[in-house]
Amino acid sequence: MIPQQWAQPCGGKCTHKYAALTQIPWRVFCKKGCNADGDTWEECLEACEEICYKDPVLKDQQWSAYIDRSPGAASYSEECFHACVSGCGYKFDVKNDTVDQTHPHRPCKPSPPLEKPPSSVHKPPTTIADEQSDLPCTSA
Repeated sequence: MIPQQWAQPCGGKCTHKYAALTQIPWRVFCKKGCNADGDTWEECLEACEEICYKDPVLKDQQWSAYIDRSPGAASYSEECFHACVSGCGYKFDVKNDTVDQTHPHRPCKPSPPLEKPPSSVHKPPTTIADEQSDLPCTSA
């Protein structure tokens, strides 16, 4: 048996897709998609959401999300989800276009409220030099 036959094809595809050293975490999540429980594409996607997004561990205790082992930052959760979905795609032979267009079934986080720019209050000049600096310079 040669080494290429030791790994399952799905895991090998994840290793190939996420080959760079900086992509090792995403390779791991891709392989989690390959090994996810579930017999359908939809069940695999649900498993990826559970793996990649922080949810409260204890029911009705939002603070308990901090002890969830999924990535913390929203951008990491998105990267994790896409890597995991890649693994699901390899597992169920789903086309790359479908995999690339798959998004989590979570509500989008609301955008932060826009802050009003501080109103500029014009303070009166205190010296004659300050008054003259406000005048446009013209030469004849």
